[in-house]
Amino acid sequence: MTDGTEYLALSTEDKLRTLLDEERELDFDAFDLEDAWALGSWLRSTALDRGLGIACAVAFGEQRVFHAATPGSGAVNDAWLDRKFRVVRHFGHSTLAVRTDYERGGSSFAEAAALDPLTYQAAGGGFPLRLRGALIGTVGVSGLEMHHDHALVVEALRAHH
Repeated sequence: MTDGTEYLALSTEDKLRTLLDEERELDFDAFDLEDAWALGSWLRSTALDRGLGIACAVAFGEQRVFHAATPGSGAVNDAWLDRKFRVVRHFGHSTLAVRTDYERGGSSFAEAAALDPLTYQAAGGGFPLRLRGALIGTVGVSGLEMHHDHALVVEALRAHH
């Protein structure tokens, strides 16, 4: 279990390398609706056990195949998930990797992406679902500090990999 603070201790280059390594590691040989349900259920159950107020979701393309919320979350978290998922689909990488890549270039996503921030948001917590290298969907968490959102998603994917 990690809480996400380890990302904060890394240089921008090391952080981006770590995030991209996670994406390569968490590429599945098979992933279907049952897997989506198990992954989402794990996220919800873990959040409840830890007292975390989050919304979590799994999508295949544009279809949301799992969605849940725990006490302490709200509709704003659903909107954040939508914006994070659009970033993952647009760039093909986790939202935290996209954000870090812009920072590595000396800018920010908000300044340089030329995408509407009400529609796209590169805050940690959105992660690509890959099946043998192909982007098939997204998984996300919203409700915690963005590094913690990302870490919880990675923990869930590792538990199901």
